[in-house]
Amino acid sequence: MKHRLMVAAALAASCAFSAQAFAAADPVQERQAIFKEYKKTFGAMGDMVKGKTAYDQAAFAKLAAKMEQLSKQPWQHFPAGSDKGKSEAQPAVWTKPAEFKKEIDTFEGRAAELAKAAAAAKTVADVKPAFGAAGQSCKSCHDGFKKS
Repeated sequence: MKHRLMVAAALAASCAFSAQAFAAADPVQERQAIFKEYKKTFGAMGDMVKGKTAYDQAAFAKLAAKMEQLSKQPWQHFPAGSDKGKSEAQPAVWTKPAEFKKEIDTFEGRAAELAKAAAAAKTVADVKPAFGAAGQSCKSCHDGFKKS
């Protein structure tokens, strides 16, 4: 009898754990994790552009390609109602969706331009304009859609 109770309890616990594992992820945490990768990736490129670390064309190109991929990822994690909790998003994300979409499109385009420039670059001077444009796009979106 005790054995059956132990098996039943273990089965119930595993079902509860499985349900938790498959529960929908928190969109705020999901997008913040992606933005942390943005910061890490963009920061490494910025260190090369600023001369804090040596410019390595292959490494920069790899980082720029990663940034291009990352540029497409966080936007699905801004569903209606995800402005609660520890969100750094301003209400304008949801009240001005066309403007937010324009910022997204601009950033994705500039990230693609940066990846293209980085792949063809010979020197750090070759990537500076595209890097600056991508960074300006980040700032523009933050100014209108991220809490300070």
